[in-house]
Amino acid sequence: MSEFRKRNQVGVQARPRRRPVRRAPANILTVLHIDDDPNDIELFRAATRRANAQFNLHNVADGDEAMAYLNGVGIYSDRSLYPMPALILLDLKMPRATGLEILKWIREHDECGRLPVVVLSGSQLHEDIRQAYETGANSYLVKPLGFEELVTLVKDVNAVWLPTGQPVQR
Repeated sequence: MSEFRKRNQVGVQARPRRRPVRRAPANILTVLHIDDDPNDIELFRAATRRANAQFNLHNVADGDEAMAYLNGVGIYSDRSLYPMPALILLDLKMPRATGLEILKWIREHDECGRLPVVVLSGSQLHEDIRQAYETGANSYLVKPLGFEELVTLVKDVNAVWLPTGQPVQR
């Protein structure tokens, strides 16, 4: 059993959030973005705003935070602030727990096992793509290099995976 899985057999202690959280309107779908790179997180957040995406975005930086969020424990226990996501965007290359380990954990848990998971990775390696699909990814997207391409990717994700969402008021 991996060290990641051993650590997370029992209660999870999540790190404090870095940003204040606003209560989202009930009709807005939530997307959980799991990525450890602060630059990628901020670029994705900016692309979401530019795309006028129809979802509420929550970011967590690692597997421990992702599991705490999905389990609704610790700082994530208030589901009005941290609703169960309608979609998970998952980076593969992270320290301590890889995206594949997190994806496997998600698929093994009834509460979140059926949620769509889109891998959003910088890797174009066929082996990474193959493993992601074998582990249960619903889609695999390569992070684009340019900001406008990222805005287009956000629009596409919104249109394909969240067609019933409402525009987010910013």
